[in-house]
Amino acid sequence: MFAPERFLDLDRTEHRVIFDNVAQVWQAIEKIAPYLQFRLQPAMLGTLTGKPYIGPNVFVGKGTVIEPGAFIKGPAWIGPDCQIRSGCYIRENVILGTGVVAGNSCEFKNCLVFDGGAIPHFNYVGDSILGHKAHLGAGVILSNVRLDRKEVVVTTPEGNHLPTGLRKFGAIIADHAEIGCNAVLSPGSIIGRHSLVYPNVSWRGVLPEKSVARFRQTIDIAPRRE
Repeated sequence: MFAPERFLDLDRTEHRVIFDNVAQVWQAIEKIAPYLQFRLQPAMLGTLTGKPYIGPNVFVGKGTVIEPGAFIKGPAWIGPDCQIRSGCYIRENVILGTGVVAGNSCEFKNCLVFDGGAIPHFNYVGDSILGHKAHLGAGVILSNVRLDRKEVVVTTPEGNHLPTGLRKFGAIIADHAEIGCNAVLSPGSIIGRHSLVYPNVSWRGVLPEKSVARFRQTIDIAPRRE
């Protein structure tokens, strides 16, 4: 029901081996750390501007530009032709594909971003997977821990609750999905291919592909008093 191929074009990442023998797409999240431990070979092939911090266990691909004020703790594998902008905080066990934008005041932790992903402004991405050309608007938060710290479950459109075995699981954002500014996705959210989440929506559960999650509010306009 939640096979990786349903949400992700596995040809759009250099790291598709992570999804070998994965039945449910979120199971790949636990494989990021051991994959990096086994395969990561630190190297700096990109361009540093100013004085960003680069940890010792980091690979940066050719054509990637890292701006002043970025902090890459690692382990991290950053592909070619990425933009790592000022104020970006990349923590442990992060994989960014080709041409990814990781922007100002964004924090990444234990996540995989496919080629062409865009996370440009004030975002938190933890314990999550973002597909090919997935995009987060400014201020989008992928919450990865329940308030009660219990196991994260996936709530299907039919109202069923599927255990994941994970206590930290943010979201699966499928290929070409768009998340509007200041939306918050609760732990265990899954957004289908080519779907849209409108700005300011608080989302929980599974949004089918080519769907739109909208939030409507009533605004009362009154004359201004002097």
